[in-house]
Formats: sequence, structure tokens, C-alpha cells
Amino acid sequence: MALTTVSSDRLSTNVKNTNFTAAEKQDLTDDILPLAGQLGNRNLIINGAMQVAQRGTTYTGANQFTTVDRFSINHTGLNEDLTTAQADISSGTTPYTLGFKKSFKITNGNQSAGAGSGDHIYISQKIEAQNIATSGWNYTSTSSNVSFSFWVKSSVAQNFYGYLLTKDGTTYLYPFETGSLSADTWTKVTKTIPGNSGLQFDMNTNTGLEIVIAPFFGTDKTGSVSLNAWGAYNSSVRMPDNTSTWYTTNDATFEITGVQLEVGSVATDFEHRSFGQELALCQRYYYVIADGSELADQHIGNGFGWSSSQVECAIRFPVVMRGNPSLLLSTGTNYYMWRSNGSQIYVTNVALTNANPRSASIFANSSMSVSGAVANGSYRTQLGNASAYLHLNAEL
Repeated sequence: MALTTVSSDRLSTNVKNTNFTAAEKQDLTDDILPLAGQLGNRNLIINGAMQVAQRGTTYTGANQFTTVDRFSINHTGLNEDLTTAQADISSGTTPYTLGFKKSFKITNGNQSAGAGSGDHIYISQKIEAQNIATSGWNYTSTSSNVSFSFWVKSSVAQNFYGYLLTKDGTTYLYPFETGSLSADTWTKVTKTIPGNSGLQFDMNTNTGLEIVIAPFFGTDKTGSVSLNAWGAYNSSVRMPDNTSTWYTTNDATFEITGVQLEVGSVATDFEHRSFGQELALCQRYYYVIADGSELADQHIGNGFGWSSSQVECAIRFPVVMRGNPSLLLSTGTNYYMWRSNGSQIYVTNVALTNANPRSASIFANSSMSVSGAVANGSYRTQLGNASAYLHLNAEL
């Protein structure tokens, strides 16, 4: 393929598309594709590289949000609790060389009773309906697509399943499979998902789309279902029958990272965002005011003393939260009030008042009065945290 020199600083080609081999055409397409769509903010998944873990890096026990932000763990029927963790990805692996340093990892317990029909373990992230509605996906058209991709590793070699679930209007399900995974080997899974005339996404902050990746579902939730196709949701038949080997293997592990959902028919390279960007996106759903496990004696905020044993502190959030948050806290005995006259008392109760997506007030009181203190705000008051936590939750 010859190049013709037009001038000292410009080259031109006299090559038609038909001169390229199929492989050369694909190479050119791969080079051009990143310029074909939205370059920034294209990933509709938040924290897909598992960087942020505001709740902690490991947890053994209950359902829902445990470690890595925006990804919940759901399970039932277990004989022994599983452990979730924000895990380190080993150097030298393909995900590591691509910039992925953290994963969301499940370590299964000892399921001594075997795989029960009602047992299940699955990971999910819920996306606000308005984020799908305004994404640019023409979701009612079968010729308009989104691409879903993620990296996965299992300690047990087998095939796994997952699904996309819509929430507005008629509920639709899109089941898929990972394909057969080799044990302890990172594999990239990519799915191209077309629109469907029945899909609906409202302009609100409620759940529009839920992404599910499932290490195991019992037969109460599996059966005959078409993969890679939209169908009416049946809660009793979400995916084909699962192989139970992973579930019944003691301390089997399952990890994911690099989770991306984007508009278009081609899965582009993962959109790596800075930790600060990812944290701000996560804080819309979960915000840590104070966490004594990270730093003792944290200053929560300045407040107004209503009496010698009561204080109210205003908290303005760093980002607008999805909705009015609820307060998650440990016992109030590890919080204290500090007044400018040097007196300090420990708190017996902490509550959230006047909560809205932008701010709230933290109201604390004690059964003790500060000797010599004057009521009704005569003293500047601070609320501190010695070793407990104070978190706000607005998750979907």
C-alpha cells in the first residue's frame, strides 16, 4: 500500500476500502471506535473498578451493602455466612496491567446442607431510572444497543449466569451467561444488549435498571428461559438451572472488577475515573460523616446548644444525595459534646433531623448536664466522635 508525497508536510493515500483485507479493516475499526461515541462519563456503572469502600474492606454476615460501594450482596439459605471484601488484584494478571487494582470478592462458607432450591447468592447494582432515560440509548428500538462488560474470576471452573432487570412499566428480564470459566483465571465477559419496544425508564431517582451477576441460584428461581433476549419477568424463572459446584465447594471464591455499561454496540476500553470522582458519585448514595474505625476523636461539626445537655449540629453534604438520607450509627455512648468553656459530656442519643438531599441536622443529647453551662446556645458547642460511626444512607 503505497503513500504519495503531496508536500513536505502532508501525505495522502490513494487506497480504496476494497484494498484492505478483513483483518486490516477490523484493525482500522478498532482504532476509530473510541471516537465514535461519548468519550467521558460513558460508564453508567458507578465504582466499577471497585476503588471505593466507605463501609470497610471486609465483612462477614448479612445481606445488602457490605464493603465495596454501590454493589450489594444478596443471599439466603446459607449454612455458614459468606465473606465479602474489597480485594487486591494480583500483579502480573491482565486486569492489573489494564489498571484494575481492586475487586469485589466473595468467599463462600461451608454450605454443608448442599444446594437448596431456595438458596441464592448474587451481586447487584441498581441504576437510577433518570440515568438510563437520559443516557442516549434509544431503548425502545431493537437497533439501538448498550454494551455490558466486566472481568470475572472464580476458584471453581464452571459457567455462571446473570441478568438485567427493568423496574418501570412492565418488568423485563435479560438473562446472560459468562461462558465456561477456567479456575482462578480472569476472563472478560462482554454482552451487546438491544432495546425492546416494551422497555420504560421514568425520569426519577428510583431504580430503573438492576444489573445482577450470580454465583448461584437454586431451582426456585431457575428454569427454561431464553438467554440473550428480553422477556417478561418471572421471579421464579430468572435464568437456566445453575451448576452447584461453586456453591457447594467450601470457601470457593468469586471476584469481579471492571464493570461497565455503556451506550453503543461495541464495548470500549474501561473508563477509569479518579478516586475522587468515583467517591463523589458514591456519596450521592452513601456518605460517611464520621467513622471511628479510621480515626478516633473526629470532629463532626459545630452546633447550637439548646440546653446544658443538648446540641444540634448542621451538616451540609459534599454532593446532593439521591433522596432524604437515613442515619446509620453505633451506640451514642461514643459521641461527645464539647463546649467552649472546656466542659465535655458523652452523648446517650444521636438522631437525624431536618434531613433533605443537601443537608441535615444531627441532634444529640445526654442525661448529664454540664456544670456551670448556660442553656439556649450561650456557648459554642461541638459534636465529636471517639470510636463509633455516623453514616448517611440513600441507597436504591
